[in-house]
Amino acid sequence: MTLIKICGLRQPEHAVAAAEAGADLLGMVFVPGVRRRIAVEQAREIVQTVRGHRGPNAPKLVGLFSDQPVSEVNETIAAVGLDHVQLCGRESLDDCGNVAVPPLKVLHVRSDRPKAQTLAEMDAGLVDLNAAGWLAILDKQSDLQPGGVGETFDWTIAAELARRGRRFLLAGGLTPQNVAEAARSVRPIGVDVSSGVETGGVKDVAKIRAFISAVHSTAGSLG
Repeated sequence: MTLIKICGLRQPEHAVAAAEAGADLLGMVFVPGVRRRIAVEQAREIVQTVRGHRGPNAPKLVGLFSDQPVSEVNETIAAVGLDHVQLCGRESLDDCGNVAVPPLKVLHVRSDRPKAQTLAEMDAGLVDLNAAGWLAILDKQSDLQPGGVGETFDWTIAAELARRGRRFLLAGGLTPQNVAEAARSVRPIGVDVSSGVETGGVKDVAKIRAFISAVHSTAGSLG
């Protein structure tokens, strides 16, 4: 089954809708200067609301950070009650190992260098993360912010990495319209969306449900 992560959540009702529709992971942003950043108090309310509605069936709650001190990350984990963190910057494997909950590490796919070089770099990064038992997320490199910009990258790179047995979630420019194609052509272990389920910069419950439904529709074809 393909894992589904709905990211950039800021309102409890949107998180509950995503959970009820079948999301496996719910992401909240704690990166300074990013539009979707929320306060600890807001995040705690989302966590408590989702767990109150879903109980033991609640999706895992993920906090996003980028090049922030590990001490700050761990303080937020404790204050909010996070299940995972997603490290979106230039964090090292040591940083990943020092956070208090299992990490997801973003690898940014560059488009300004030869494809073979990019493939080799992504492969090496995934080998290290997979060996450590940590999930990876492939997203497009952006100079604007560490994710959530709604732009795709060359999926053939991701497809080759999946063919080699590398485990990752696919992110970047996914929408309810293209996610089924992405899942079938790339075959990642999961997909990650933020801007693709928004309207006017706000999470759209209808789009969240359509995205999750589209992923579920691929279950038979993926085997």
